[in-house]
Amino acid sequence: MDKNSITGIILITAILGFAWWYNKPSEEQIAEQQRLRDSIEQVELVKIKAEQQARELQAQQAQKEVEEAAPVDSAQIEAELNSRYGLFASAAEGSEEFITLENDVVKIKLTSKGARIYSVELKDYQTHDGQPVILSDGDQNKFGFNFVHNSRVFHTNDLYFEKISSSTDKVDFIVNAEEGKMLFSYTLPENGYMLDFNISTSNLQNIIATNSGALEMDWTMDVMAQEKGVKFERQRAGVYYLFGEDDVDDITATSSDSEELRTKLKWVAFKDQFFSSVFISKDQFLSGQVSLDVPEDQNDRLIMSAAAKVAVPYTGNDNLDFNFYFGPNDFKALKPYEEELNLRKLVYLGWGPLRVINLGVIEVFHFFERFISNYGLIILVLTILIKMLLFPLTYKSYISTAKMKVLKPQIEEINNKIPKEKSMERQQATMALYRKAGVNPMGGCLPMLLQMPILFAMFQFFPASIELRGESFLWATDLSSYDSIYEWDKYIPYVSDYFGNHISLFCLLMSITNIVYTKINQEMTQSSQQMPGMKGMMYMMPVMFLVFFNNYASGLSYYYFISTLITIGQTLLIRRFVDEKALLAKLKANQKKPSKKSNFQKRLEDMQKQQKQGGNKKKR
Repeated sequence: MDKNSITGIILITAILGFAWWYNKPSEEQIAEQQRLRDSIEQVELVKIKAEQQARELQAQQAQKEVEEAAPVDSAQIEAELNSRYGLFASAAEGSEEFITLENDVVKIKLTSKGARIYSVELKDYQTHDGQPVILSDGDQNKFGFNFVHNSRVFHTNDLYFEKISSSTDKVDFIVNAEEGKMLFSYTLPENGYMLDFNISTSNLQNIIATNSGALEMDWTMDVMAQEKGVKFERQRAGVYYLFGEDDVDDITATSSDSEELRTKLKWVAFKDQFFSSVFISKDQFLSGQVSLDVPEDQNDRLIMSAAAKVAVPYTGNDNLDFNFYFGPNDFKALKPYEEELNLRKLVYLGWGPLRVINLGVIEVFHFFERFISNYGLIILVLTILIKMLLFPLTYKSYISTAKMKVLKPQIEEINNKIPKEKSMERQQATMALYRKAGVNPMGGCLPMLLQMPILFAMFQFFPASIELRGESFLWATDLSSYDSIYEWDKYIPYVSDYFGNHISLFCLLMSITNIVYTKINQEMTQSSQQMPGMKGMMYMMPVMFLVFFNNYASGLSYYYFISTLITIGQTLLIRRFVDEKALLAKLKANQKKPSKKSNFQKRLEDMQKQQKQGGNKKKR
């Protein structure tokens, strides 16, 4: 930078400094500007306060006008109520009052609006996170009757009943319509989960109109999740109903559904995995309609929105008796009502023979409860008992498989002599070998098939056993739910949908023991003629178990794990005492003896000959 440039910069800086100093306001000017700003702010505050006062005056004036016009409006409102509600106008408005009935096991809150059940709490049970079990609360449960009066459709839920008497175990509500009346009475016994409900009507035949001689009971309930595994709980939930012929049917909460019930009914129930709300008629409902709506989000804590509409006989002068059951799906708790109401069908134990097996298992289970306090140990003892009873079948199955194994060299020799193209001749030669040796090819399968009903029965038994609910064993905090040892929050497509966001240890152990058992069976039955890929397919089943059972009750996985472990031990023990060389010698000795064909073998050989002849004719 040259000398002239430096001189120019200095001059410009000096000029700018002088201009700033010259135009700088004095202290008096600065003070005047501050006073001006303060005055403006003060004016704005006064303006805001004035607007607020104006609004308050307007509100007061409006309130004064409303109060002055109240007599006129009240008369107008009363006229409108009379026009709309007719003889029930006095019940169209009122104050809501709550009354509580409770005993040792259940607490039921009632409301005067609709004279209905407002909430139900089960005292002896808690949710998975330690909260009280609430079957319904507030608007989650709506119960009442639809009727027609004054050419309008009414619902008792919209009417304010008057409480005329109440005690710790009984309450009476009444609604009047001039000379007609409707009385709702609720009575809770000292023990148990059954609530008595009575409806008494008098002189209503000309006030409440009906075309079918029946009132429509309308009941809706949002059934909320009580357990840790919402998806699993939803699979065990649904709307159940008992026909007059003692036939229980249901629609399950796996998807939204509805059903028209055109025959007489005894009761309707909204059921989740371990608890039910049941509306029971001491006579019978004439017909009904049930439905349920399942949320799209399968992780929603709402299990289902259930609804039921049933027709109740009505003449205008009636005394109708009903019951509500709010309680657990427990065989012991439901036993007093089994003969008349068949409520034990709420505990789903499978169909036909599976239910028969499980009924026996329940009795054994309850027997062990007297002596063993830990349910994990009871499952262990139960598993050992079942495996001891099935041991003869396990032994027979092993011996049959061992016979097939020692005959494998002779079967492979037949396969080498007869080409693949002559499959019929191969089969005939193999069957002849089995017949001479005295071996039944199905001998290993039949004993296993006989054990399958018990395996399937246990699949239904453990998820339905409320005794396991909240019971811990080892690392499992709840034997009725999954026993996660690792969890994550991130959603993983397909994995989270089917496997879940956790790993259940008992399920993992069950899958591992099944892989070991599959390997032992493969060693016993492997053949050179085995279909390609079949060996890998056999190992797929334990992997599928891992996916399928990861969200199931840990008590079930624990049972299958112990059962498979015992089966492996039995197999290894039998193998130690079975001499395969001696078994082969016995079979060879049988082959030298003359054998008599059974009728089944004769028919099988005749069928094979006919098939062979038919094939030869086609070739010609």
